[in-house]
Amino acid sequence: MALPSGLRAQTAMASSAALIRGAGLSGDVAFVLADLRTGQVLESRGANKAMPPASALKTITSLYALETLGSQFRFGTHVIATGPIVGGIIQGDLILAGGGDPTLSTDDLAAMAQQLAAKGVRGVSGRYLTWSGALPYTREIADDQPIYAGYNPALSGLMLNYNRVHFQWKRAGNGWALSMDARGKTAQPPAYTAKAAIVDRAKPLFTYSDRGGIEQWTVASKALGRGGSRWLPVRDPAAYTGDVFQTLARAQGVPLPQPQSISLMPGGDVLVTQASDALSPLLRAMMKYSTNLTAEAVGLTASARQGAGGSLAASGKAMANWLSARTGTRSARFTDHSGLRADAKIAPGDMVTALRVLGAPMGLRVLMKPFKLRDASGKPMKTQPFAVDAKTGTLDFVSTLAGYMTAPDGTELVFAIFTADLAQRRRTLGQERPPGQRDWVRRSKILQSQLLQRWAAVYGA
Repeated sequence: MALPSGLRAQTAMASSAALIRGAGLSGDVAFVLADLRTGQVLESRGANKAMPPASALKTITSLYALETLGSQFRFGTHVIATGPIVGGIIQGDLILAGGGDPTLSTDDLAAMAQQLAAKGVRGVSGRYLTWSGALPYTREIADDQPIYAGYNPALSGLMLNYNRVHFQWKRAGNGWALSMDARGKTAQPPAYTAKAAIVDRAKPLFTYSDRGGIEQWTVASKALGRGGSRWLPVRDPAAYTGDVFQTLARAQGVPLPQPQSISLMPGGDVLVTQASDALSPLLRAMMKYSTNLTAEAVGLTASARQGAGGSLAASGKAMANWLSARTGTRSARFTDHSGLRADAKIAPGDMVTALRVLGAPMGLRVLMKPFKLRDASGKPMKTQPFAVDAKTGTLDFVSTLAGYMTAPDGTELVFAIFTADLAQRRRTLGQERPPGQRDWVRRSKILQSQLLQRWAAVYGA
């Protein structure tokens, strides 16, 4: 590849600078573009400025998990008996033990209940217990998100449906019919650990409280329209999962007592195991849908494997230390694994180093989602002459993009583009739809596409 030099290099940089000026973004714009093979930096701006990566942090989490756990690692959820089965009755306790699986679904629990019944189990003489100690409990990933944000649930070693409960409302006579359920593709049991009520008000949209072991929501009547549904976050995932399994087991002829949570795992025989997908396809789905819960679960599990990370903050620090040890980078300050927290930071130069030094050998690109360029109006372009595989990241007044691109001549490039207006974010914190936020992010995403197109033309012609 013929690299630009002299006046041509200056023109290329000026053109990138002109695109940034034209975007009219408040705050900071930083980027690094490098040759994937040699590591030579081709263009940069604020390469060493630590900024929030938002969901682009999931690329680092993927590398951390792949190296620590291995691509074939699987999460497991188990049903354990502390005593023998005599006449269909477990002589002891039955334990639903979580292994930190972020993808466990209601349909998975239904299959486990069927397998339990198929083994001839018809009841238990002792207690029905739940164990969630495989991962440290965290009430929410980030404390600056709306209370009803389904992408910001609690974390635990026993989780279900991405720790969300399905809330639905329909017109019924002069009022409303409400339901809370653990909706799966084939099973739809009610969720007895969550309740909802409608209150005659315009705002706030939702309120939340936890009384008597029940997660209680109220919703503003003025926001309901004629009907609808949405997923709400769960703050007590072990109780939620235990409740749903009890319902599903009862449907299979296996009545269980009310679930009780335990902190210490007793010995016993495993009767049923539900395994997740292998780590590689699990990470591919995480990248595609930007699933925060999956990122936190795999990051926490990787830290636990290393004997670190007794909390989410400690686990984020362990991942930052790992990255520094593996690549020599110094800017990483991680407080989570999903990037939902705006206080997680890394410089674009260090992000590019990680993607090149670790990501390329580990095959990270094939786990990433193809990125579609946007035109000047912000709409996806119908065609594009070069391939980009990348991870996006979006928070209020934060927009990022990091990944790989193959220029038209076949040159392989690696890049990170970070934009953020943290002052504006702080001023509007807690607002449901901050004024100017959508337009700011739209202009940032247009700029990202314009930079990629410029770089493909200059460095891959």
